[in-house]
Amino acid sequence: MSWEPPSPRVRELIRQGAEFSVRAPEEWLEQIDEATLSGSHRKEIADDPVLASATRRANRSNLLFWAAANVQAPGERVAANVSEPQVLIARDLVRRGLDHSVLDSYRSGQMAALRLWTDICLGLTADREELRELLDISSRSISAFVEDTIAATAEQIAREREELTRGSNAERLETATLLLDGAPITRARAEQRLGYRLTGEHTAAVVWSDTPETGLGALDRAAELLAGATGDPRPLTVQAGVATRWVWAHGRPDPEPLRAGADAYPGVRVAVGSTGAGVDGFRRSHLDALTVQRMLARLDSPHQVATHDEVELVALLTADPEAADRFVRRVLGGLALAETELVDAVRMFIACQCNASHAADRLWIHRNTLLRRLSRAEALLPRPLGEGVPEVAAALAVLRWRGGA
Repeated sequence: MSWEPPSPRVRELIRQGAEFSVRAPEEWLEQIDEATLSGSHRKEIADDPVLASATRRANRSNLLFWAAANVQAPGERVAANVSEPQVLIARDLVRRGLDHSVLDSYRSGQMAALRLWTDICLGLTADREELRELLDISSRSISAFVEDTIAATAEQIAREREELTRGSNAERLETATLLLDGAPITRARAEQRLGYRLTGEHTAAVVWSDTPETGLGALDRAAELLAGATGDPRPLTVQAGVATRWVWAHGRPDPEPLRAGADAYPGVRVAVGSTGAGVDGFRRSHLDALTVQRMLARLDSPHQVATHDEVELVALLTADPEAADRFVRRVLGGLALAETELVDAVRMFIACQCNASHAADRLWIHRNTLLRRLSRAEALLPRPLGEGVPEVAAALAVLRWRGGA
């Protein structure tokens, strides 16, 4: 794709628009992200916190790359963006078994960006001819840039796939994926390729980071925490992406050592699945860990470690985040925004089967203090606590995991 160089006046308009785009408001970036991640055919990317975060970083990289180039050389063809965010997303796509066809999402982002760019152009000039030339050249430039970047990223995906197939991790990832998909691979063959025993009980975890500054060594060390929590000296770790590890260990982990150990790696998050036996348990535990991971991402939860046992109900309740918010507001009323001591009082009272003495002991407060807090909390609830204990307990669980009191 080629075009005539812009007139001096239009070059200046492009430069002005590009300078504004470099400082684009966050809501503009969110519109591009939504266009890139929406649609049933992109659900696999949108549901994966690491891939979704990598896509958002790539979107920002592309926008800034094109805008900065047009500040320096307005209206000239912009080279493909092959910076680090593009390399990382290519690597992650390959490790998820996806191919370059998913890069079609960039074209959806292009359409959203072009609409926003048109708004900028309409504010730069009211001259009909200037506007026509400005929109014609800039739309050609954006289209060429996106297509060149897609082509360059597709080449990177091919290189990453070739490299992946040469490594020992590739064999483990392929074998684990076959087991997860229910493919007809014998247990003995799978164990030999994985170096991991598939008999007995298994607990899976997904260890990941959506912050680019997190070191890969921190991910690997955090993955080892599951071994310490279960007492299994030989866990299975598979690098499923640049910033994702799939882990399996024999036994049922104690979540407290996991939490304590994870504190040393603040950029890393750990989602722990259920515990199950045999190949079926190997598979089910991993799927449950993915459910926990997606719930933490969906709620933008501040919790670093979560187990399926803790959040199974919350994951079900929050499958529709807007419906979950309405449920919390309807059930808790003013208690949803109350101070922590009131929320903790109700939560502990319910956990102790509505036994005030036991709840006060566990909170290390006097029984009368607890009763006063419960009275204040009840005044904030839409209906008496005794009439809806299960609903209040569920709403408080959602509040806890989404980052409330």
